[in-house]
Amino acid sequence: MTSLRLRAGAALLCLAASTTLVSCGSEDDAADGTVTLDYWLWDDRQLPAYQDCAAAFHRSHPGITVEFTQTAWTQYWQNLTTELVSGDAPDVWTNQSTYSATYVSGGQVLDLQPYVERDRVDLSGYQAGLTEPWVKDGKRYGLPKDWDTVALVYNTAMLGEQGLDAHRLAELTWNPSDGGTLEEVIARATLDDKGRNGLDPGFDKDHVEVYGFLPEWADGSQGQNGWGEFAAANGFQYLDKNPWGTHYRYDDPKLVETISWFKHLIDKGYAPRLDQQSKMANSELLAAGKGAITVAGSYAISSYTGPKLKRQFAFAPMPIGPAGRKSAVNGLSDAVWAGSKHKEEAWKWVKFLASAECQNLVAERAVVFPALRSATEKALAARRARGEDVHVFTDAVAAKDGTFLLPITENGTEIGPIVQDAIQSAILGQTSPEDALETANDKVNDLFR
Repeated sequence: MTSLRLRAGAALLCLAASTTLVSCGSEDDAADGTVTLDYWLWDDRQLPAYQDCAAAFHRSHPGITVEFTQTAWTQYWQNLTTELVSGDAPDVWTNQSTYSATYVSGGQVLDLQPYVERDRVDLSGYQAGLTEPWVKDGKRYGLPKDWDTVALVYNTAMLGEQGLDAHRLAELTWNPSDGGTLEEVIARATLDDKGRNGLDPGFDKDHVEVYGFLPEWADGSQGQNGWGEFAAANGFQYLDKNPWGTHYRYDDPKLVETISWFKHLIDKGYAPRLDQQSKMANSELLAAGKGAITVAGSYAISSYTGPKLKRQFAFAPMPIGPAGRKSAVNGLSDAVWAGSKHKEEAWKWVKFLASAECQNLVAERAVVFPALRSATEKALAARRARGEDVHVFTDAVAAKDGTFLLPITENGTEIGPIVQDAIQSAILGQTSPEDALETANDKVNDLFR
C-alpha cells in the first residue's frame, strides 16, 4: 500500500489541479471501469504544464484519470525505490538516466517497443540523441520528454563594471594550463573587501567579497553543472562507449588537469573554498551579489529570469576549449512500471506526454525545452516574447559536435558517490587529483567485474 503521506500529498495536488480540469480519482479504480493512473514527477515548476497535459488527455480519454505526486529530487528517488521494492509503484514516473539502468536491470520498467511498433509512433521528430539512451538490447524503456544543455550565467552589472560585455563573453576560451580568457574574466570579476579585483597586485584572496566563479561540487559522477563540460572541452570521454559502456576513464589525465584547474581557482581566491562554501544554491548566491559567474542548465533558466531579478543576469555559451566548445545534452523520459495493473492506459498517457499536443502545452509554459524539435521552437518563441534571450542553450544542440552525452551505464547510483567523494577530496586538498581519480576509477570499474 502506498504510504498515507504520499497519497495525501497527491490528493492535495489533485485538489490544486481542479481548476485545470485534471481529474483525480481515488486509490482504487471505480466500479464503472474508469482507471486512475498514478504519475510522479519531481519538478514543481513543471507541474502546471503537465496538469495542462492531463486535462487535455482526460478530455480525449474520459475513462482515464491522472493523479499527480510531486516530490523534491532527493526524496523522489528514495520514495520511488521504496515503492518499487514494495511492489506498489506509480504507474508512470519521470525517469532520469542515472537511475534508469538500475530499474531496467531489476525488470521494473516496461518495454515500450512493442507499443511503439503497434501504434507506429514516429520517433523522427525528437532532438537528436534523445531516443537512444532509453533503448537497450532492442527494448525501449521510455519516450523522450524534454532536454537540457548548459551555459554560463553571469551578473551583467558586475561584469559591465569590469568592461565586459556580451560579445566578449560569447568568445571566451579556456584551457587547463592558464585558464584562457575565461580565467582572466573570472579574475576581473572577483573583488576583495577593498574593491580590488583578482588582477590587482594588491588583491587579498583571504578577504573576498565577490567570487568571480561559483562551481558546483555536489555533482555526482557526471559533472553536468560544470566540471563535465570543461573536461569534455579538454578532450575527456567518460567511457569506452556511451551509452551502455563497461569501462570508465576517470583516471584520464584530461580530467585530472580539469579538476586541478578548478582547485587552482580556489587557491587564487577566485572561487570559494569547498569547506567554507555557503549552503545556499549558486543561483541564490548570484542573486545576493556574492558571485559573478556560474554554470547553469537550461532547466534552471527560470531561476535567473524571474520578474524580481530585473534582468540582472544573462547567458553566454561555454568557453572554447582545446577540444572545442562543449555542453552536456541530457533528456528525461516517462517510464511505465512493469508491474502496473493498467499497462495499456499507462502507455496511452506516456504516448500522449511525448506527443506534439502535450509538448506544445509544455512549450507554452516555457519552463523547459520539450523533446520534439517543433515544440522546442515554440518554447524558444515563448521565452523571446517574455524578453528572455536564451538562444545559447539551443545553439549548443544545433552546433556540430557541440554536445556530449552524459554517461549511461549499469551501477549509476553506486558510481555517483564514489566519483563525487573523490573529486571533493581533491578539491579540499586531502589528496592529489591524480591519486583521487585513479582510486575512484578502480572502484568504479570493479563494479563491472
